[in-house]
Amino acid sequence: MPLTNPWLAGPSPKAQLPRGRLEERILNLLSSQNMCVLATTGDDGPLATPVRYYPLDFAVMFTAAPRSPKLRNIGADPRVSVGVFAPLVTLASSRGAQLFGEARVLPPDHPARERYWSAFRWESEHAERGRPMAEPPRDTLVVIEPTRIVYTEHWLRRDGFAARQFWRRPLPEAPADRALDTQ
Repeated sequence: MPLTNPWLAGPSPKAQLPRGRLEERILNLLSSQNMCVLATTGDDGPLATPVRYYPLDFAVMFTAAPRSPKLRNIGADPRVSVGVFAPLVTLASSRGAQLFGEARVLPPDHPARERYWSAFRWESEHAERGRPMAEPPRDTLVVIEPTRIVYTEHWLRRDGFAARQFWRRPLPEAPADRALDTQ
């Protein structure tokens, strides 16, 4: 039987993409999808919740009811994992990302909320619920700024790169030590 994607046969490449190319692919995935699975843990064990999200750079955000199981779990342990994936047709089209980080819960009056809220596309959901567009929602916003991402795309094998790629948020630069600058 002929192989439709012969580059999938044989040993898997190990090479990692240059950081800029990897970031471009991650941002493309996050921007082209709108559903994810949020994984939290709580007293009853793990909870995997499908949620509609909106991206801002590498961050994903969504609204949630303050008393929902996912927010109860985040309140107890803010460490989360988020799975984002493109529809799968064949192994060659397999593409997704696992984001790892801590969820921040931003109530309506939180000062950091505006930075994220400006990228949140609330209008369609608001209209779907029959709410007036002149009154933007004041829902609780949950933001996840990942510290690391595992990106998977089998098509990368065609170009000699590993299907699984690893991204880490750069550490913030420490301020220069002024005591050493006394000459």
